[in-house]
Amino acid sequence: MAETAASPTSEKNLAAQNLAVRTSPARQLAEAFASGSLAGTVELAEVPFLTLVGLRAQAGSETAQRLASVTGGLPAQCGGTVTNGDTTVLWLGPGEFLVVAPTEAHESLGGDLIQALQSALADGQGQVVDLSANRTTFELTGPRARAVLEKGCSLDLHPRVLKAGTAYSTEVANIPVILWKTGEESFRIFPRASFAEFLGRWLLDAMREYASPEVP
Repeated sequence: MAETAASPTSEKNLAAQNLAVRTSPARQLAEAFASGSLAGTVELAEVPFLTLVGLRAQAGSETAQRLASVTGGLPAQCGGTVTNGDTTVLWLGPGEFLVVAPTEAHESLGGDLIQALQSALADGQGQVVDLSANRTTFELTGPRARAVLEKGCSLDLHPRVLKAGTAYSTEVANIPVILWKTGEESFRIFPRASFAEFLGRWLLDAMREYASPEVP
């Protein structure tokens, strides 16, 4: 008996069901993030379920070139990022990268990014690993975002030093994270899932003096 191909509608329904049963690492803090944020000053939110893929490939190798053809490029230096459409690759170390893509790029929701990267890797020396469940993403925005991070991050966050579009592995509140400055007043912070609640509560406490309506 011939197999019946799944219809686009059934695939979308399955993807919606897969997303509906997920629980993000900081879901329990969603209301606290909303009430602890002050528009125009500093705001904190979780961006759950982004597609995260770890890549390893020797710089300049054929494997790296094939992977770069899928992502639109690989950053060549510390702090570097390469953005292609809605996908960005962050430099983590010599020959090590993190691909950050939208939720729907994940194969569980019908996306083909991970499969495309695995096909590009083929039998070359390197690695493609789905890290989507390994970390969550916090987005900290507003004129006071840098001041909040400076309470617990040893990086020099001054805009003369940390330019928009750069990312580094560092620590915030003694928690290992990847810190990506996405704009002049916006940051994305990638903690491991097991540290999400601790770091989320720390950020809320650090932003309290700026987010209070009583503070001008």
